[in-house]
Amino acid sequence: MSIIQKFEKLGVDNAPGQECRQNVGEIDIRGEKISGTPVDFSHGDVDAFPPIPGTLESFIEGVCMGGKQAYTEYRGKQSIREDLAAKISAFIGAKIDFEQEIILTPGTQGALFLAMGANIMSGDKIAFVEPDYFANRKLVEFFDGELVPIQMEYTKFTDRAGLDLKALEEAFKSGVKLFVFSNPNNPTGVIYSYNEICSIAKLGKEYGVTVIVDQLYSRQIFDNRTYIHLCSQKMLPDNLITIIGPSKTESLSGYRLGVAFGTAAIIERMEKLQAIMALRCSGYNQAAFKGWFNEPDGWMKERIVQHQAIRDDILKELRTVRGIEARTTEGGSYLFVKLPVMDISMHDFVKVLRAQASVTVTPGIEFGPQFVNWFRINFSQDHKAAVDAIKRIIKVMEWYRK
Repeated sequence: MSIIQKFEKLGVDNAPGQECRQNVGEIDIRGEKISGTPVDFSHGDVDAFPPIPGTLESFIEGVCMGGKQAYTEYRGKQSIREDLAAKISAFIGAKIDFEQEIILTPGTQGALFLAMGANIMSGDKIAFVEPDYFANRKLVEFFDGELVPIQMEYTKFTDRAGLDLKALEEAFKSGVKLFVFSNPNNPTGVIYSYNEICSIAKLGKEYGVTVIVDQLYSRQIFDNRTYIHLCSQKMLPDNLITIIGPSKTESLSGYRLGVAFGTAAIIERMEKLQAIMALRCSGYNQAAFKGWFNEPDGWMKERIVQHQAIRDDILKELRTVRGIEARTTEGGSYLFVKLPVMDISMHDFVKVLRAQASVTVTPGIEFGPQFVNWFRINFSQDHKAAVDAIKRIIKVMEWYRK
């Protein structure tokens, strides 16, 4: 693979916030432009859902501290790591050593890059879920690993994510070194059952496979469902990294704050990689961690209620249309939607939505080559605008339905 091909595989045109890069070009348009508030479903709206109260004030406090806050240890300021370790330990039900087992990163994306970079050698077999976060596949390829996709039949069940555990064990038997997955799953929003989580932990332990689990949305769980933290189980893989952060549910994406915790030896390697990649999680921004898990009483509960209401109204609209499929989101703000067969490709359909309906979605092929009729939305938006945008999507779809 040439250096050009290597970077072409990274592709950012469909990444959140990159709609300005997408050239609509010449498309055979049926129907007239549909008016409505522009909605970018590729990422959450931090204006509709603002950050934790007091975040700006905490940031300013950090700035006022000057160099003491600007130049922290590479793995993050000790007092902040100590505070976070205590808060996250209470959340997950397992103790985290703030000195050896936690690192602050430039967003959870930075944590994922560091975790995978600290574990993948050229030619290593790396297992990942389809569908799952699009960066997982891209990072495996970037680090010259061998892709081993494991299918998740999420449409067949309502009480589990639907991970093919037999295929996972066969992959582990074949020499897989690393398994990476998100829970809640991005893009479908489904969460893994107790049996699935325990099976992953057991198989990781039995076959010596390192596990990375992205738990970015683990605080935003709907319908009073039970969420299972892999890191709190009795049997654990020998090497485990958990990634979490306040970017999404707490609307702190712009601050670029992430956390990884787990096996001390891996955290040490991640620190060494961070030292030559970004030096540290932005020093002043680290101060914004102060409000995380310290939100005002009822703030998090209300945020979940608001998102669940948006989810329900969107699903109500989608399920009135013949041929559209979408499993109910169980956690997080994503919904993975399957459309009926149309006269145009999903690639062109996405362009038409932007040009004719002022709506941006992420095409399903970002999450696996087989998802040609799917798209993903992040419904953390203004409630009314989001529902109206869904109606416009349906109208455009009807123009092109076979």
